[in-house]
Amino acid sequence: MPTIKSTYLENLRTSSQHLQSGREIITDAPVDNNGKGEAFSPTDLVASALGSCMVTIMGIVAQREGVELEGLTWEVTKVMASNPRKIKEIIIDFSWEKPSDDQKLLQKLKNAAKTCPVALSLSEEVAQTVNFDF
Repeated sequence: MPTIKSTYLENLRTSSQHLQSGREIITDAPVDNNGKGEAFSPTDLVASALGSCMVTIMGIVAQREGVELEGLTWEVTKVMASNPRKIKEIIIDFSWEKPSDDQKLLQKLKNAAKTCPVALSLSEEVAQTVNFDF
């Protein structure tokens, strides 16, 4: 059974609907690739998915350990290559206002992030630079 149904709208824009929830995502080609840059590009979604997946898996570990991740934020930087045009590197910078003092727990969270399904699914040609400010 499909997970997502997508439609080409016009002018390098697509709409994708998550069938279980009915939620929709619009993508737009970036300005440097003939688009308007008015929404996430498909490669932006890949980069965003990496950060979100890392935090989701960290959240599972945190729940199991009885810890809240409140205040955890992250920024994603996507670096593109040309010839061929593709994602060269994804940089994730994590910050946590009130991290745990438990160094073993912090290491578990870092390990969980680096072994999330998206991280393991990306080609080794896509550098994953992950910085933890905690």
